[in-house]
Order: sequence, then C-alpha cells, then structure tokens
Amino acid sequence: MRFTFTHSLTHPFTHSLIIVMHPLERRVARAIRRHGLADAGDRIAVAVSGGPDSVALTWLLHAVAPGLRVELAGLVHVNHGLRGADAEMDEQFCRDLAARLDLPIDVSRVDAGALAIERRRSIEAAARDARYACFNVAAERLRASRVATGHTLDDQAETVLLRLFRGAGSRGLAGIRVRRGPFVRPLLDCGRQDLLDYLRDRDEPFRTDLSNDDHRIPRNRIRHELLPVIDRMAPGARKALARIAAHSADDESFFREAVIRLAPSVVLPDGQVSLDALAAQPPALSRRLIRWALERAAPDVAFSAAHLAGVLNLVQSPEAGQVDLPGVVVERAGNRLVIHRAVKPGPGRAGRPLRTRFEYLLPCPGAVEVPEAGVTVLASLGRASAAGGGQADIATVRAASLELPLTVRSRHDGDRLRPLGAPGRRKLQDVFVDRKVPRQDRDRVPIVTDASGRIVWVAGVTITEEGRVKGPSEGVVILTLKKGLQ
Repeated sequence: MRFTFTHSLTHPFTHSLIIVMHPLERRVARAIRRHGLADAGDRIAVAVSGGPDSVALTWLLHAVAPGLRVELAGLVHVNHGLRGADAEMDEQFCRDLAARLDLPIDVSRVDAGALAIERRRSIEAAARDARYACFNVAAERLRASRVATGHTLDDQAETVLLRLFRGAGSRGLAGIRVRRGPFVRPLLDCGRQDLLDYLRDRDEPFRTDLSNDDHRIPRNRIRHELLPVIDRMAPGARKALARIAAHSADDESFFREAVIRLAPSVVLPDGQVSLDALAAQPPALSRRLIRWALERAAPDVAFSAAHLAGVLNLVQSPEAGQVDLPGVVVERAGNRLVIHRAVKPGPGRAGRPLRTRFEYLLPCPGAVEVPEAGVTVLASLGRASAAGGGQADIATVRAASLELPLTVRSRHDGDRLRPLGAPGRRKLQDVFVDRKVPRQDRDRVPIVTDASGRIVWVAGVTITEEGRVKGPSEGVVILTLKKGLQ
C-alpha cells in the first residue's frame, strides 16, 4: 500500500493511532528541527505565489505543523502587477488555496515596474524588495512570528552561480540563508523535482509562471541553459553548490565575529578609520573592516565589491583624495580615512547630524563595553526560576531561542520585533514611542541580536516574545545592562 500524504490509521490489534507521513514531509520536519526554524507555539505565515515550490511548501507545512506544535497563521501573496491577467489568476488561485485550507490570506498589490523606474533598479530587484516589505507587514497583520518562503536547493545553486560570476566573496557565496530574522526557508535541502513529485503524488494543482522561461533574465539562463550542462558533466553538482553556500556562511560568520571584535581598534568612535591599524590586518579582514565602517555610516546602502575596491585604492594611495560612493563620501586625511554621510541639504538647513552607530560582539558568558551609550552589557548562563521579564535592566531569555553569537548594536532603519506579550511584529520605532523612550536617546539604546540578526532584547525596554521563558527548568541567558564602563 502506498501512502502519498499524511494518513491517520488505527492498528487492528492495538487500536493505537499510527501517523504515516510522506517521505518529503519527514525530511522537511527534520530540517525545521535541525536548523531551529520554528519553536513550539510559533505562528508561521507561508509566502505563496501559486507556483509549485510555494504550493508544495504550503501543503508540507500544513502536514508537519501539528507534530512540531506550530500553527499556520495564514498565507501571504504579493501581486506585483507585472503579468496582467495571469497575475490576477495567480492571486485567485492563492485565495482558493487558502479557502481549501481554511486559513486567512493576506494579499498585497504593488507596481514593481514603477518601483524599478523610481529606484533605478532592475524589475526583479524592485519586486523582491517590495515583496519582502509586504511580507513584514503581512506578518504583523496575521500575528505571525515566522514567514516561510519556498526557496529550494535549486534556487540555492542558481544563486551561488550568479554571485560567483559577479566575483562575490564568501559573503555573497553564502547564498540564501536558511534563516534570516523572521524569514525561514524549510525547503533549502529539497530539489525542485522533489516538490513536483510531491504535488503529483497528492494530485495538487499549481500555477506556472511563463516569465520563468524568459532567457533574457540571467537566473533563467542559468536555470535552463547552464545547469543542465553542469548536471551532465557533474551529477550532484547542485548539492555541491549548496554545500559551498553552507561553508561560505560558516566562514562569513567567523569573519563577522572577528570584524566586530577588531572594529573598536580600527574604526574610531567618531567614525574615522585608522590606516595604521587597518594595515596591520590581513586583506580578508581589512576589506571587511572597511565595509563595516561604510555600513555603520550608511546602513541603508548596499555597497558592492566595486565600491570597496575604490576605497582600497584610496587606502593604498600615498596621496590625499576622496571617493564618492552612494550615501557617503570617503576622504583620506593623513593616516586616517574620514567617512561622511552624504546628505542633501533641504531648504534653509545644512543637513541632518550623523546618527550614533555601534556594533560589538557580546560573549556568552561575558561582557562588552558600549562607550557610545556609556554602558556595559553582560551575558551569563543559568536556569530559569520564573518566567522571563525584560522591561528593566535585567532580561531573562530562553537559551533555546537564541543562535549564538550575540551582538550588541545600535538601532537600524526598518528594525522590527515581536515584543513580549504582543500579538504580532512591530516596528522598533513604534515600540520606542509606546514606551516613551525620548527621541534623543533612541540611537544609544543597546539592541542585542543573535547570529541570525533577530532582535533578542531592546535593553531596558523589552525582550521578544520568542525569548519568553516557558518553565523553571529551562536554560536561560541572563542579559544585564549596567551604567558606566567596566
């Protein structure tokens, strides 16, 4: 007897309930547990386009959710306004799918074409940015703590090749992260054909996006022209490319820790970079330290390898000079690099002052000084004696909810979190307003994040709902904010 999806059977002798799962469902459940993509009690919103990957993801999560003790919060669909009647039919298909599952659906409509013109980006990049912005808003409306997307092993292989051809380092070759903030990718270990087979076994329909056959798009050329050749030359190459991404992500995590540790001795509190200290570092770290300094000055700008090369040329030049980059101007003055935020002055004003920026590695257990805020943040391990708090200068956070290492940083534009006890994710700016944190103090409030970039604690304000301690026997991380430097 062949079971193609989850069944409940009663054994004829014991009368006990036996759950038989499709093999792919078991793989996905294992991946969620292995990567810590969801904890018991999480509400997961599923991003669904109508295509086979996202439809398979929806049915797979629907099958495994009870065993993982998580809940599907609903479906999320974004109509990009690019494909006319086909886009309308995709939207209706997703609405019908939600109705079949008795789940709510959050539908957003954007004009990706207009956004691409306005922001001077490709349509694909503009659509992606708009899509994730909609996902964040939808998660709040659905009270979801996670948003699952249907990225597959094949998507990972295509991404690694695209970035390899652009000359990316380990940061770019890390590809699609299995988890970044609230976004999780449970299918990164699954091939696209696995999902098609799963839908065929279930006799489930899906939509086909004909734009995926447009060979003018680089990703489609890799998918339809290059990867088939690679498959013939090296069967299993897609999995090998995915391994490259995983190894690169590990390497980049190591370098990120090193940069955060070294940054205070290279990037001075006023944002200037000491060229003597920079010269003492190997090239792999000096490039990353420059990127760190640029992103600290302009966190809303995506700096490319060409931008970094321009600054490195300035560093290696014996003469003074400057480089104009998006959002910043970098000047060489003696043995210092001075990074100015490029602000276009409005009528009657000289421009806005630079915001306070900082980022430090927080050992666990251990402590870190934050001179910009005049405080020290400490982390220690222990056992919970009661449910966690987090609204004073001591926060108790469930250790199992964290992905080490921890970082203490200043706020970033677009920061979101789910405050303890709140029904959904909110903008950090709104949390500051609600908790009456003075505007002039907000840049100096230490924000503790874990290795995935997820906010863990807004020091002195709140921990996140994901970090709630659920029992007195749980392992916890105790975070303490002390005034003054050690």
